[in-house]
Amino acid sequence: MARKKIVFVIVEGKSDEEALGLALTKIFDKQKVHVHIMHGDITTSDKVTPDTVVAKLGNEIRAYAEANHFTEKDFQEIIHVVDTDGAYIPEDRIIEDISASGVIYSPTEIRAKSKSAIEKRNQQKKGNINKLISCKRIWKVPYRIFYMSCNLDHVLYDKLNTSDKEKEENSYRFAVQYRDRVQEFKAFFSDSVFSVVTGYKESWTFVKQDLHSLERHTNFALCFPPDSSGSSE
Repeated sequence: MARKKIVFVIVEGKSDEEALGLALTKIFDKQKVHVHIMHGDITTSDKVTPDTVVAKLGNEIRAYAEANHFTEKDFQEIIHVVDTDGAYIPEDRIIEDISASGVIYSPTEIRAKSKSAIEKRNQQKKGNINKLISCKRIWKVPYRIFYMSCNLDHVLYDKLNTSDKEKEENSYRFAVQYRDRVQEFKAFFSDSVFSVVTGYKESWTFVKQDLHSLERHTNFALCFPPDSSGSSE
């Protein structure tokens, strides 16, 4: 039997991996799913620009491969999941609020102590995401990037501004809910009112418009293999 190829899934945090990892393993049952936690958002990391983001992501993938004795030939594809964080909204929807504790998101605006800091972050994030959307391969491996808008908690649980503890609790409940219900997991992302499944390019065009990068939307279902049925129900 031929060795299974790796579907390499990149997520920002542990709660993302816990919520998505098990179901993805069943959806990609003909491959071997490896979920890699970045422990942060590479698109807003210090000194990461559109000129360097692909190389930095490639270095991360190569380091993982070397540590686990893989080569690029062991990988089938790279799936990168990012939060949009309202990066594409008009600047007049970023409200300076000196009483704000951290960054506060709603479906219509972002509130923060420093309006200019959020504007700068959004510019960086937009530039890096736009570069990654145009990238077809990293380290010779097919690559695509998918979004959770405004963030994963918003899409999965319809909640914004959750604490780390709430993220952990919610991700555990979500994983348990869908661990033996692969078709329901797929339908959640494919058939919900927030699903954007018009096509890869079109889905990104959509989320960049108006307030969509703050609202509850995701194109994550587009990463599912078209003939996938899952290994169990």
